[in-house]
Amino acid sequence: MADGAAGSIGGMAPRSSRRKGSILAVAKPGIVAAVLLEGFAGMALASRGMPAAGPLLGCLTALALAAGGAAMLNASLEAERDARMERLARRTALLGQIGTGRVRAAALGLMAGGLGVALARLPLAAGLLIALAAASYIFLYTLWLKGRSPYGAIPGGIPGALPALVGYRAAAPAWGVDGVILFIVMLLWQPPHFWALALAYRDDYRRAGIPVLPVARGIPYTKALLLLYATALLPASLALWLFGPCSGRFAEAALLLGGGFLASLWWNMVRRERYGRAFAASVAYLLLLLAAVAADMIVPLP
Repeated sequence: MADGAAGSIGGMAPRSSRRKGSILAVAKPGIVAAVLLEGFAGMALASRGMPAAGPLLGCLTALALAAGGAAMLNASLEAERDARMERLARRTALLGQIGTGRVRAAALGLMAGGLGVALARLPLAAGLLIALAAASYIFLYTLWLKGRSPYGAIPGGIPGALPALVGYRAAAPAWGVDGVILFIVMLLWQPPHFWALALAYRDDYRRAGIPVLPVARGIPYTKALLLLYATALLPASLALWLFGPCSGRFAEAALLLGGGFLASLWWNMVRRERYGRAFAASVAYLLLLLAAVAADMIVPLP
């Protein structure tokens, strides 16, 4: 394999490690890590503290396998369109090296493994939610909405928000309003996150024939809708304090993070055109907010 081998002798790595690196890149490990943090936050919220080790291990294993498999299947299904996008040149090259058939087989195996772990170690509802997340990501978003509607990122956020409910249901015997609120927060976050990326790479999406919002409706409209969704995140996150178990210290963190996110969007997206920084701010906001949820549940108040 021709994948880079940083840190290996002479710049070359053994075939097995280079193939492993390629497969990991196609599986989008950054997205998988975010899914795991989301699931963990959902479990901590439901447990009102540190989740029990058994369900925690089962939940994170099932989510990692299913999310990695779904990401690989998504990459293989979109290989033709991705080949026309400069930012995805490395991924499409890796797909060509590994082979689309192998990637799809590995993806289906990982997804089946994740579902199997969930059904064996978690409540049935959690396993069904994992199956729904994978299916909606592939069929609802990848194969249907993404190539047809500039608003595909809105319902397309459902599979990315479901891990919050997976984690919650893996740790609790019943649904709670706090789990639903966390799901809504995730649902609101994903469109502005994607639209910031679409603004930064709108020429790539135009070449690929994908009607993302900046291409189909223009930049000013995209910025306005993005800011509307980002603003809605602030009251939605505070609802975990108003109607859920989160404390005042979480409310302070949510206010600080939400205000900082909006300020970054205004400076990098409205005043200037540094869309990549706006995208990075959306990632930082989500990771810190999920960490704040988990920390508020796990770390006792002084």
